[in-house]
Amino acid sequence: MQFPSGYGLHPQNYIAPSGHYAQGPGKMTSLPLDSQHGDYYSGLYTVPTQNVVTPNTAGQQPGAQQMYGRVLPAPHMAGSALGSFPGATSSASHVHTSASVNHHNSPAVGAANSSVASQGFPSTCGHYAMSTVSNAAYPRVSYSSPPAGDPYGQQMFTSQNAPPVRPIRDNSFSGQNTAISHPSPLPPPPPQQYHQEQSLSGYSTLSWSASGLPSTQDNLLRNHTGSLATANNNPTSPVADSLSSSVMQNVQPPVSSPVVSTVLSGASSARTPAAACHPAEPAASVTQPSELFQQKEMSSAHRERTVPEDRHHGGPELKEGMQYGDYVNNQASSAPTPLSSTSDDEEEEEEDEEAGVDSSSTTSSASPGPNSYDALEGGSYPDMLSSSASSPAPDPAPESDPTSAPAPAAAQPSKVAKPFGYGYPALQPGYQNAAAPPGAGPPSASPVYSGFQQYAQQYPGLNQLSSGLGGLSLQSAPQPESLRPVNLTQDRNVLPVTPVWAPVPNLNLDLRKLNCSPDSFRCTLTSIPQTQALLNKAKLPLGLLLHPFRDLTQLPVITSNTIVRCRSCRTYINPFVSFIDQRRWKCNLCYRVNDVPEEFMYNPLTRSYGEPHKRPEVQNSTVEFIASSDYMLRPPQPAVYLFVLDVSHNAVEAGYLTILCQSLLENLDKLPGDSRTRIGFLTFDSTIHFYDLQEGLSQPQMLIVSEIDDVFLPTPDSLLVNLHESKELIKDLLNALPTMFTNTRETHSALGPALQAAFKLMSPTGGRVSVFQTQLPSLGAGLLQSREDPNQRSSTKVVQHLGPATDFYKKLALDCSGQQTAVDLFLLSSQYSDLASLACMSKYSAGCIYYYPSFHCTHNPSQAEKLQKDLRRYLTRKIGFEAVMRIRCTKGLSMHTFHGNFFVRSTDLLSLANINPDAGFAVQLSIEESLTDTSLVCFQTALLYTSSKGERRIRVHTLCLPVVSSLADVYAGVDVQAAICLLANMAVDRSVSSSLSDARDALVNAVVDSLSAYGSTISNLQHSALIAPSSLKLFPLYVLALLKQKAFRTGTSTRLDDRVYAMCQIKCQPLVHLMKMIHPNLYRIDRLTDEGAIHVNDRVVPQPPLQKLSAEKLTREGAFLMDCGSVFYIWIGKSCDNNFIEDVLGCPNFASIPQKMTHLPELDTLSSERARSFITWLRDNRPLSPVLHVVKDESPAKTEFFQHLIEDRTEAAFSYYEFLLHIQQHICK
Repeated sequence: MQFPSGYGLHPQNYIAPSGHYAQGPGKMTSLPLDSQHGDYYSGLYTVPTQNVVTPNTAGQQPGAQQMYGRVLPAPHMAGSALGSFPGATSSASHVHTSASVNHHNSPAVGAANSSVASQGFPSTCGHYAMSTVSNAAYPRVSYSSPPAGDPYGQQMFTSQNAPPVRPIRDNSFSGQNTAISHPSPLPPPPPQQYHQEQSLSGYSTLSWSASGLPSTQDNLLRNHTGSLATANNNPTSPVADSLSSSVMQNVQPPVSSPVVSTVLSGASSARTPAAACHPAEPAASVTQPSELFQQKEMSSAHRERTVPEDRHHGGPELKEGMQYGDYVNNQASSAPTPLSSTSDDEEEEEEDEEAGVDSSSTTSSASPGPNSYDALEGGSYPDMLSSSASSPAPDPAPESDPTSAPAPAAAQPSKVAKPFGYGYPALQPGYQNAAAPPGAGPPSASPVYSGFQQYAQQYPGLNQLSSGLGGLSLQSAPQPESLRPVNLTQDRNVLPVTPVWAPVPNLNLDLRKLNCSPDSFRCTLTSIPQTQALLNKAKLPLGLLLHPFRDLTQLPVITSNTIVRCRSCRTYINPFVSFIDQRRWKCNLCYRVNDVPEEFMYNPLTRSYGEPHKRPEVQNSTVEFIASSDYMLRPPQPAVYLFVLDVSHNAVEAGYLTILCQSLLENLDKLPGDSRTRIGFLTFDSTIHFYDLQEGLSQPQMLIVSEIDDVFLPTPDSLLVNLHESKELIKDLLNALPTMFTNTRETHSALGPALQAAFKLMSPTGGRVSVFQTQLPSLGAGLLQSREDPNQRSSTKVVQHLGPATDFYKKLALDCSGQQTAVDLFLLSSQYSDLASLACMSKYSAGCIYYYPSFHCTHNPSQAEKLQKDLRRYLTRKIGFEAVMRIRCTKGLSMHTFHGNFFVRSTDLLSLANINPDAGFAVQLSIEESLTDTSLVCFQTALLYTSSKGERRIRVHTLCLPVVSSLADVYAGVDVQAAICLLANMAVDRSVSSSLSDARDALVNAVVDSLSAYGSTISNLQHSALIAPSSLKLFPLYVLALLKQKAFRTGTSTRLDDRVYAMCQIKCQPLVHLMKMIHPNLYRIDRLTDEGAIHVNDRVVPQPPLQKLSAEKLTREGAFLMDCGSVFYIWIGKSCDNNFIEDVLGCPNFASIPQKMTHLPELDTLSSERARSFITWLRDNRPLSPVLHVVKDESPAKTEFFQHLIEDRTEAAFSYYEFLLHIQQHICK
């Protein structure tokens, strides 16, 4: 059988050159360690390492530049040509007002030994509905109004019958005095605040990933040993030379100068000193053997010393926002004791300094301030712990010697109490595997808590069921549905008619209710193998998919003096810790026993004392803490927005300025921020135009800098202005901009110099830069040449130029990240613009990329409408500034590769200059140590950010999953959608670092190896059958769909920018949106009924069944809707019922349907209401607004629609059935 290209046999080994990296200053070289992961999908190609350097800035010598000042006219005068505005022009000599950039080449570790929270199961879990009845069961207390400007709209309850209270006054985080009531019989409780956040429902690179897919000869999960690779995205680039953290400086926002003249008549020179930079620690590097596939691995590199974090401050008043459910005790069995508790002295000193001298895990107010983000968030736990849960908690280190470490406890083997029967506890819940405190009495003297058994429920086997039935023999054991064998070649209708949901972890009901929502956090395997060998045998990817900042309808927000964290690994207390007694809890990640702080003993919601297990922190797997000043490196900066606009001839012709300015005018008051919000504008063609909008001017003033080789800021203090104080001037400018450059003849684009100016302007405060570009940069730094060969768009061979042509944009992005500035790119181009190079500015600064091919506001109205809707979401969505994210996991697991748009600040700390609700991340995991001594593993992610209101917050997600020892249980817990999304991220890295054909082959091998491994476990397997467990039945279909997407397809004409953009979307899209891009959903909509409909906001939404993506499901008598994520297609059959065409499309018959129809008219018919309601429901809560195309049968536009029917054969790709035969052929070799 002749197969299309891309499915050939394995090529010969590709040997990657070994990478050599210089050792960073002041650091010992790390010892070579064994590979921390099983090298899943290990290949012998070079992968891009990740940069963990923070760029430094240095002063630049003054130099005279030419600057011209020009006064903008009133809006009615803006129709004239450039240069026709009144106003005098004079030359002025200026000094550089911001530092130039210095880049260094120092290595840094590119892999991560940390932990995360992630998970997968129904979205309703973990949410608590707020009671709104007047006689709610919880106690009533009085609350004052919430702080003004709260972005979440909390619901508060008050009571007129609250008992007299004695106020306890203190200084809160925001500086106000608050009072907290407590019942008189109880000791005075510390101030606390809990409230429930209400927000809009919806969603919320430095790509640290480089590991990836298998070589075409290797098995996907071959286990080998490799040394640590450094995290340097470009070993030859000067950008990665030295680690520094310019965000550690305390930079005050520039003070606005007084009202300036509208005509610049003189030179004003003043030098702005370079920002002080504190170098972070460069990680030692080791040269990786050339015979091993380069992969970024997490090392236990020396971490920066951490100081205690939770200084006391007065808490604001109590706020009641949610009613918490019944108490469920957390058992010690969830955190078994490791066999060894020894650690070296250096790690213990680090550990005590990170944890602080207070054994209660709180932050001491006498502690020195942190000097880095790594120290700020707390670091991860050392490799070996200093205390064992089987022994009493160690005494805290003396405050006078914070670096001293407690004496290591003697190593004592500890066995987990095994459950008997089917998930029933063997010991008293809450006391399993826990040591008694010193001097404790008999167990009966301790308080007894009712609780649940925290063991994973193993699938019952034959022996277990037989013993449970008193020795009666059984013929066969019951088998879960996820393990039901499916013959793929015989049963090809594997796609369900309802959406595919995340599998529910095999935990008991109480743990399931407490677990994190899969919409925020999920794992590719909901049952974690005990050993790396078992994972290798299963041939499945292990990793996490995160959506950490997504919009939530309900979010518990906690304001407290004490944020309780593990003293060793700095894990935040969560629902899966174990309370040994009222005074001690055991960490579920490192198993260390910690003291319960006195403040944590009081629950202000129930006004009770002595029930720490009922606190909201241990009743919710997703919480948000209001952080104190201990979590800040500098005072919260205002929200700052800078718009960098292309005004060349191409840009003016495209007409995007009209849409942008109109969107800004409509949403100016909705920009996230407070009274300090600042905004600025910068336009460019062959020169750079600044705009003075300082309060007091009669009209905006344009300042032109023509010297693009050495850009400077003409008036640094008046280019970013307060939004509220200068709103009228801003509106005048926005009204004038669309017509200001109407007659321009400038065809060049100086994007690079414009970005350099933007960096200098934003460096003092950080913020968000929005860049609008319409063509290939052609002048100054960062200029690019066209690299695309249109004749190679349909090539089935090598696809070239998927990587950047220059490192200019990457270097600039790293500089921006160091100054807490993210760059978002809007590319509106009708020709090749080298997105592979331009995307680096967003990828490495934690920005976003928006792409509008063939954009023209008149000739392509659908793209113009899409830009307008995207801007509405972009300008008004929630945003976080100066963010860092750390992922922690149970001891024995480690992370080695991250995917997404971010910057790696240290081995396990991701720096996100901006975080938005639409950003997704992925991380690959490996099993370093056997998990045989535990039945559960946990992941926790902590996102520390500054809100647009200037609050420092920490959002924490925690996920719990069972540990299994059998291959069948591993296969039963596969989350096939999470697995395919992780593989897609790995394939992108493989395409850039090696070749597109290697990535395609590796994806095919992923299916071959996993199904082959499963087939080896089945007895009496027919040689001609292709068998998969039910949990993997969609795996071949999804891989085929991925191979036919723009990112990886061959043989079909694909523009290079289109392919690169598809890859960028794979790297940063959350799973729920990425799956629609990979495998669209097809519905028949000409027969919509209310049967099975759902009700959303008083709207009835039909729920038609899903259809196979095959032409055999299309009928000429029907109408079908295809949801591809960013685009909707409505295909109308030639013989479609005229009643439907008239009632829904507003046309009398098929022939009268326009060729380019992009809207459904609002008609007063039942069919129209149902169709529009269904499409509106699909559109809700998406980061990108889908464009609608009505496609008539037999019209030229149907080609794009039929390309998404992935189960059908094309000229260059298999049909689904042929792909199954291809897989079977490889397995039977």
